[in-house]
Amino acid sequence: LAGVLEGRPAAVIHEISAWLEMEGLRVAFAHPGDGYLETAWYDTRTRRSLAGARDVPNLDSTIKIRCWSDTDAQGKFRLTIEPVYRPFYDPSRTPRDLEAVPPPGHEGYRIAKRLLEAMKQKFGG
Repeated sequence: LAGVLEGRPAAVIHEISAWLEMEGLRVAFAHPGDGYLETAWYDTRTRRSLAGARDVPNLDSTIKIRCWSDTDAQGKFRLTIEPVYRPFYDPSRTPRDLEAVPPPGHEGYRIAKRLLEAMKQKFGG
């Protein structure tokens, strides 16, 4: 999910963080200067953020969201939102290798889409 918005890339990271926290997702890492944010794993069924990163319960309903904001044209930036989940568990592979973008009907995808729409309203796009 991506869109071109108006303003500074760093400003959107603060707004995304506030929006996610309001929705119940805990921000695990944010660096406004780099225009990057990542949430902790979040179970859409229980509506709880998870502390650990290794073993994710409820693979089908647990997501993580990553956001990047990059300068585009003067006064504009490109916001990219990547929701991911782990469709299966394989101890022989690294956890990040197991991540996939959820399908459009998945609750994690819908959260990411609502986030993009909220940022378009806030920053114009």
